[in-house]
Amino acid sequence: MSGPTVSELHASAVEAFRSLVHQVRDDAWSAPTPCSDWDVRALVNHVAGEELWTVPLLEGSTIAEVGSRFDGDVLGAVPVEVVDGSAKAATAAFDEPGAAERTVHLSFGDTPASEYAMQLIADHVVHGWDLAVAIGADARIDEQFLTALTGWYAEREDLYRGAGIVSERPSVPATSAQEQLLVAFGRDPAWSLAHDVVRRFGAAWEAWDLEAIMALIAPDAVFESTGPAPDGRRIEGAAAIRAEWEGMFRDTRDASFTFEEAFLSGDRATARWVFAWTNDDGSRGHVRGADVIRVRDGLIAEKLSYVKG
Repeated sequence: MSGPTVSELHASAVEAFRSLVHQVRDDAWSAPTPCSDWDVRALVNHVAGEELWTVPLLEGSTIAEVGSRFDGDVLGAVPVEVVDGSAKAATAAFDEPGAAERTVHLSFGDTPASEYAMQLIADHVVHGWDLAVAIGADARIDEQFLTALTGWYAEREDLYRGAGIVSERPSVPATSAQEQLLVAFGRDPAWSLAHDVVRRFGAAWEAWDLEAIMALIAPDAVFESTGPAPDGRRIEGAAAIRAEWEGMFRDTRDASFTFEEAFLSGDRATARWVFAWTNDDGSRGHVRGADVIRVRDGLIAEKLSYVKG
């Protein structure tokens, strides 16, 4: 039995992405994604824009003829409705008899529509994974997409990377077909919202930026300090935590915070760090410690700190 046609595969990829958009909560449109320059809304806007371009390009228009029609924000006030419409139109365009045998006029030259369809399929599948992990949805890539894209993209990866379309391959383990495809597209298969929050939290401490730190603290967060011995102090609520850290920021001379590494499992993380400062006599002091962190809804809900005795 033969596999799906490129038009059928395109329709499936578009529908899979559309289904994910319907799972975006009202408060998740500004959530970060594995595409560091795009939040959820910007990522969905990009894919919807690609779908809007599909119709005129398959009709034979050139890039110049389409012009700036789909530049900027295409989602407006009703992003889900816009995606429903753009997905329907893009699918219908490729469903027309002979559509996949046409030639489209892309920015880099005339291209078979079947090749253009594969580019769109890749865009929907990879950005579909980006969206799924960003909103906590099922991020498994369907086997039909893995089968179709793996060999196709292997012949084009260098071109994509040379053109700056994808990032460098991350140095992370990749054993399954899905992990290998994601790494080839410059993704860390282990990315999660919790992973990104902890990364940004560590970066804010390293920058010694209290405002950036507090932007990642949940209103009802809990912080357990490293002292006094033996149990430290438990501080509840973002306002009280801010007051505690304002004192540390005010009283610490030449502070230096280094996050050495973090280990994540679900919404939990353990982060190892070194905190250094300058003493009154000019000598440097430091402690090594670790945080046990819990992430909830994209914010730090618990930071339980421990230091070497």
